[in-house]
Amino acid sequence: MFKTELHCHSNDVSACARVDVETITKRFIDGGYSTIVLTNHLGDFTYDHLHATDWDSLVDAFVGGYKKLKAHAEGKLNILLGMELRFKHNANDYLVFGPDEEFLREHPFIYNMKVWEFHKICQEKGYLLIQAHPFRNGMTVNAPHDIDGVEVFNGHKGHDSRNDIAEMWADKYNLIKTSGTDFHYPDVPTNAGIMTECEITSMTQLVEIIKSGNYTLIRLGEYENN
Repeated sequence: MFKTELHCHSNDVSACARVDVETITKRFIDGGYSTIVLTNHLGDFTYDHLHATDWDSLVDAFVGGYKKLKAHAEGKLNILLGMELRFKHNANDYLVFGPDEEFLREHPFIYNMKVWEFHKICQEKGYLLIQAHPFRNGMTVNAPHDIDGVEVFNGHKGHDSRNDIAEMWADKYNLIKTSGTDFHYPDVPTNAGIMTECEITSMTQLVEIIKSGNYTLIRLGEYENN
């Protein structure tokens, strides 16, 4: 069985993160993981931290964080490019699985879109749009048809994500369920993600597995069937 982390941040891109690529690599190797999806924050608020002046320089810096972790973890962990996207109209966060650097170059200022507009693009491209920690304070619950799934376990110890409510919401509307550590700090436990029978080595493979439901959620170190 292979473990994959679906919600991780590095300090060179996410201003709220306090972990560098060396720390991330060591912690997840020690935790027995084979794959990390790096989901750094992306939104209009990320320009200052990344010293970006336009969309292209923002993408350069954003993708640069992924490339840095990938280079450091080469031969030790599979590193996949994801994102935690925030649109301008509210404080919701969305884990996006599928877009690559080329997509970002071709779709400038995606944070200006409405959720349903971006979700339509995701459906056309075969990507996944998952609302992160949907019942945390300050979040607005989406119409179920505007997203593919919700994060039913978020391991961030500094927030009450109301994981139990998120799971009930996913069950009620038959939404995809995901789990992630929301890794920001060195002392965050590696207690979340998914477990699969095969090693996940590409984003295409990850999306196919999540859509198929052929995985097990990892929550609080316990393995629970999805």
